[in-house]
Formats: sequence, C-alpha cells, structure tokens
Amino acid sequence: MIFNKIEDFKHVLKASKQIIITTHKNPDGDAIGSSLALHLFLQNMGLNSKVIVPNDYPEFLKWLPGQASILKFEDDKETCANYIKEADLIFALDYNAFHRTGDLEPFLENSSAKKVMIDHHQQPDDFAKFTFSNPEMSSTCEMIYHFISSLNELKLINKEIATCIYVGIMTDTGSFRYRSTTATTHHVIAELINKGADNTKIHNSVFDANSFNRLQLLGTALTNLKILPEYNAAYISLSQNELNEFDYKKGDTEGFVNYALSINKCVLAAIFIEDEKNKIIKISLRSKGDFSVNELSRKHFEGGGHNNAAGGKSNDSLEKTIERFISILPEYKTALQNEV
Repeated sequence: MIFNKIEDFKHVLKASKQIIITTHKNPDGDAIGSSLALHLFLQNMGLNSKVIVPNDYPEFLKWLPGQASILKFEDDKETCANYIKEADLIFALDYNAFHRTGDLEPFLENSSAKKVMIDHHQQPDDFAKFTFSNPEMSSTCEMIYHFISSLNELKLINKEIATCIYVGIMTDTGSFRYRSTTATTHHVIAELINKGADNTKIHNSVFDANSFNRLQLLGTALTNLKILPEYNAAYISLSQNELNEFDYKKGDTEGFVNYALSINKCVLAAIFIEDEKNKIIKISLRSKGDFSVNELSRKHFEGGGHNNAAGGKSNDSLEKTIERFISILPEYKTALQNEV
C-alpha cells in the first residue's frame, strides 16, 4: 500500500512546527489508538504534536500510553481552537469528512494548515493535501502501521506505540473476526507483539473491566432484545431512563449490538439508544455476509461506515425510530434472506 506523494509529504512533515492530530466525535478504540500511536511516533521522530478530540471517550481506553496528554475540545474550546489555528499540519484520523468531528468542524475547515487524511471509511471528501484512504483496510490503526512503514521508520515503533495500534485493530475487527481481518492484518499483529504489545493484557484491559452497573445495563438490553425472524433481523433498544438507572458512562454500550447479531440466522442487527442531551437516537448497525449496513444507514439514518458495521442517528422519538426501522425492512427482505 503506497501513501500518495510520500516524498513530498516527508518534506512537509519535517518542516512542520505545530502538528495537530484530530479524530471523530465520540472516539472509539480505533480513533484513540491511532491518534496516540501517531502522536507517540511523531515524538520519537523529534516532532511536536498534540492530540485533540471533540469530546470524551470510553473509560476502557483510559489506560492507553499517552492518553493523559489528549486535549478534549468540549472541555477547553479556546485552547484547542488556538492550537488548531496555529497548526501548520493537521492529521485527520479515522474520519473522512469534517462534519464527523462535531464542534471541531468549523475550526478545521477554516484552518490554513495542510491536511493529511488517514482513514478506512467509504466515500471520502476531498479536503486533504495528502490522502491515505483504503476502505478495505481493517482499521485506521492498521493503516498507521503501514503509514509508518511507508516512511521507512518501523524501527521507531516501541511497546507503547505497538500497544495503541493493537488496541485499534482489535476493537475495529471485533477481536479479529470481521471479514476485513486479512492475512496482512495478522502479520501486522505478529509484528506488534514482537515490538512488545501484550495481547492478553490488552484484551483484558478493554473487554474484562466491566462495572456492576454495565452488566446490569447489558441485562436490560438483552431483556429489550427483539427478533424479526421474517427479515433475519434483530434489534435492541435502551431509553434514557434505563441508561440513567444504571449510571451510564460513555462506552458502556460498546459491543451490545453484537449480542443481537450472534442470534442464529440473524443477518442484520441494530441498537437504538436514546440521547436526551443531544435530542437524538443513536443507532449502531451490524451485519453478516454481503449485506451492507453502510448503504442502509446512509439512505435512512444520516450515517454510514463499513459494509458490516455502521452508525447513524434519528431525530424522531425512540418508538418512532424503531417503527421506521421496521418499516424499511421489506425493502431489504430478499437480500437479508439470501444471506442465510
């Protein structure tokens, strides 16, 4: 995989005095892992960089090397805005359109800094001077590894960087079980382990650090699980009251939708989560085989993502959003049945 204009980019990178690394709103393991991996790598190159995220991220990522240095725009807008204004190089990681950065969008659009996109989502916008985009790649973290390789600097990957990259690949591939996991992905993982990434410790830190409240919330989610056998589909719903009852923390619902997808013959799974603060219903979609939830989400729920994993939102009530979801399924009935 070749990063476009790599020689030109090397000159720009070395000349950069203030580098800012950004990622999307509600950052996940791949977003935080890739941002920190790049930040630590640039430090090892002797370059000055800062990571700015739109808002907070899940507790299960707050052990990662370097995470204490992350700046959250929602907590200190003025400082973050000034850093972006002063930047001469801005990395866009794990997103390919400015609107996915939430309140960061106007500051990024108005910045005169050169932009670098490293991302694996479909249909990227054309805002970057340097673009490293591949929708077939498992994760942005895997792309960061290849990016470092294209700079001929794999020697600078240490245990901390390897750990951050491993986390992003692991979380974005569903622990290496999604179709996007390739032989190359496993080769990269092997190299990361050789660099010091402790696969057992990483897995335990991300997946086996449940609070009692999170498990109670999972129980409620499973109680709310509904199956639509005629469409090989299933969905979960969680109201704001249910989230409040179990002291919901960001990231607590991570992976819940996969329980619905694990049902025998289920091809399409969804979770609908009420968000009173933002007055929306957050939607996560998962699928098996060739059924594209990216297309479904783009068409009906103002979202997108990957063929088998996508997100979206609705401005309707929780009940009306679910009704709309069920109402569109006849459109996909044949495709869903053909996947079984």
